[in-house]
Amino acid sequence: MSEGHVRLRSWEEFKHLVIEKKPGSIVFILEQNGFSPNKELTTLKIIMLHDRRYFIFFDFPKGEALRETGIPLHRDKKGIPNLDEDEVKAILKKQFEKENLEVYSFWTA
Repeated sequence: MSEGHVRLRSWEEFKHLVIEKKPGSIVFILEQNGFSPNKELTTLKIIMLHDRRYFIFFDFPKGEALRETGIPLHRDKKGIPNLDEDEVKAILKKQFEKENLEVYSFWTA
């Protein structure tokens, strides 16, 4: 398999690849775009490295949760939706419990 990255289009596809490739860990990044109050501010990026290739999945808000993973959004004092890092980590660890997968935040890895 060549080097580089592959953007995965669905959460189901990402989960399938985790089960198939059996990585030791995945990394997630919570991205907050504070420059635009009218657009989706919160993005979840989940990354798996396997055989010198990065598999990347993006999830975006839809209502009060993320579209694909269903992870809930929380509103801060200004009403801006955001994700709780500890909650995201716990949900991902539970999702991949059978795979004995370590889950790291980009900021705390």
